[in-house]
Amino acid sequence: MAVAHLLMQPVFVCVLLILTPARTRAISQSDALLKLKRSFANPAALDSWNTTSDPCMNVDTWVGVSCYGGIVTGLQLRAMNLSGEVDVDALLAIPGLRTISFVNNSFSGSIPEFNRAGSLKAVYLSGNQFSGAIPMDYFVKMGSLKKLWLSENQFSGKIPSSISQLSHLIELHLEDNQFSGEIPSIEIPALVSFNLSNNELEGKIPPSLSKFDASSFTGNAGLCGKNLGLECREEALEPTPPPNDNQDSGRNENSVKKSTSNVMAPVAVVLMVLLIIAVILIFMTRRRRIWMEQAADFDVLDKGNIDIDEQPVQKVESESNRKEMELPTKDGTNNLSSKGSNSSQPRGSVSIDLVVLNSDKGKFGMVDLMKAAAEVLGNSGLGSSYKAVIPGGLTVVVKRVKEVNGKGKEEFNAEMRKLGEVRNTNILTPLAYHYRKGEKLLVYEHVSGGSLLYSLHGDRGPSHAALDWPTRLKIIKGIARGTGHLHHQLASSGLPHGNLKSSNVLLGPDNEPLVAEYGFMQLLNTSNALQALFAYKTPEAAQYGMISPKCDVYCLGILILEILTGKFPSQYVHNGKGGTDVVEWVISAISERREVELFDPEIASWTNSINEMQKLLRIGSACTETNPELRLDMREATRRIEEIKVEENHDERAIEVLP
Repeated sequence: MAVAHLLMQPVFVCVLLILTPARTRAISQSDALLKLKRSFANPAALDSWNTTSDPCMNVDTWVGVSCYGGIVTGLQLRAMNLSGEVDVDALLAIPGLRTISFVNNSFSGSIPEFNRAGSLKAVYLSGNQFSGAIPMDYFVKMGSLKKLWLSENQFSGKIPSSISQLSHLIELHLEDNQFSGEIPSIEIPALVSFNLSNNELEGKIPPSLSKFDASSFTGNAGLCGKNLGLECREEALEPTPPPNDNQDSGRNENSVKKSTSNVMAPVAVVLMVLLIIAVILIFMTRRRRIWMEQAADFDVLDKGNIDIDEQPVQKVESESNRKEMELPTKDGTNNLSSKGSNSSQPRGSVSIDLVVLNSDKGKFGMVDLMKAAAEVLGNSGLGSSYKAVIPGGLTVVVKRVKEVNGKGKEEFNAEMRKLGEVRNTNILTPLAYHYRKGEKLLVYEHVSGGSLLYSLHGDRGPSHAALDWPTRLKIIKGIARGTGHLHHQLASSGLPHGNLKSSNVLLGPDNEPLVAEYGFMQLLNTSNALQALFAYKTPEAAQYGMISPKCDVYCLGILILEILTGKFPSQYVHNGKGGTDVVEWVISAISERREVELFDPEIASWTNSINEMQKLLRIGSACTETNPELRLDMREATRRIEEIKVEENHDERAIEVLP
């Protein structure tokens, strides 16, 4: 009887639940996903979700589910005609979840309580019928959020002020809704993709958003500001005139003022519309000119590759994709047709020889390269890059470098042979090159893992997950080894790499880093090198024009700080707007003994390795000393980095949420 009475006590039940192992209380990933499926009104598109298979066992077994290391990390449920409720409790039972996408479905009603999942990094809800106001404090506990897309819904009310607290936010899209009121002050340095167009917003555009152009704000008749080319009129309070004999005339004057205001208002609207149209036409003309310049060389598919000096570009598909690449001659004709060969050049054409530096990946010539289907990967200060699949299946990247320093063919050949002799696990050595006056082609093996820049800051897609602490340490060590090898192999060069940054670190199998695009200082004009190479942004180069191998060490330090904090460095930005000054930020934190606050949330939960992370943070800071004499050299930096270890993490809660 006493036992039965004890079992009925709430305190006993609570203690029993606490002592029960977590694994016996938590539902499995499969059960959580099936629970989510049951909350949808018409889940026919999710028939592959069933009890007979595991969501992470085989690729594409469960449609729309992405995994990493056996853990569900993302849901890409786009355009599946889904509706009904979204069971947020089911999502919370998937601790590794980082990305959710319900784009182009038929969900309606208030925004679900996704803010209960504080570890989410990307939320895509565009193209639904969600409606109503979003609570002002909705995003307070979503500090890890990097991408928020709520466009093309029916949200109303004011834009939640808590958005300004999302310090990691890179993309914010609220266009095509019914948001009203003034725009809150959103001061997020990392924000690079932003759109509030086609709402009912009014008032002055905050100065913190001045870096975004008119297209981010059009379709809001009540907005004004320099972004739109429309000055905000200051409303002066007029004192009430004292009663006197001229009171009637005063009233008449006020009537005239009101009448004038009524006339001027539509005129201002018309002028604003004309201005917006002019801006759009200028933008479209410029884009068309750039496109035509590229199309003159290649018919391409724009992959929207992020370059470190540019804002991310969204994917734009061309209507067709030719089966050849043609290299124009000086007179504008093509020197190679689909049936051409090295022995059948048209009269007056230039040399089409391709010098192979490394045949380990297979043999190919210029004819093979020119016949390949091509895609544009992007443009940078060094030139345009193209991806091509040559006969035999080898995928390569071709970089066109036009602004070279006028070296003769023999000098250029000697430089390229020197770069081609570099061999290291963490170096991407060029495969081949082509020389002709005014333009050079450099050919590299394509690395499917993409750039470190995109892995840290971009939308990595459904098959990828966040980079945990062991992976980031592995990447930093690989970068240091590769760059260190360059400094040994190219010791006679004043700047062995010259352009070390996260867009030039590619991730191979198992996230093994490959340092790319080294040695360009020897090939570029000085003026072009100043604009194109990151090493020229180091303090000594920017102020005094001093270039040395220590510039590469500074660039390595920026990379270390970028990888540890997850912040986009302001040092990468040309116009000085955007990004975080990671050097000053870290110096301040070290002086105030608050380094732990700086680490990316994705690695901060590795509690047993915090001391090692702090050591590495201090190495990064030592590499970015303003005075190159006080800066570490490459050998010492590499030695210290190699000493950093990954301690086994015993924090089970932390391990559970890591993808």
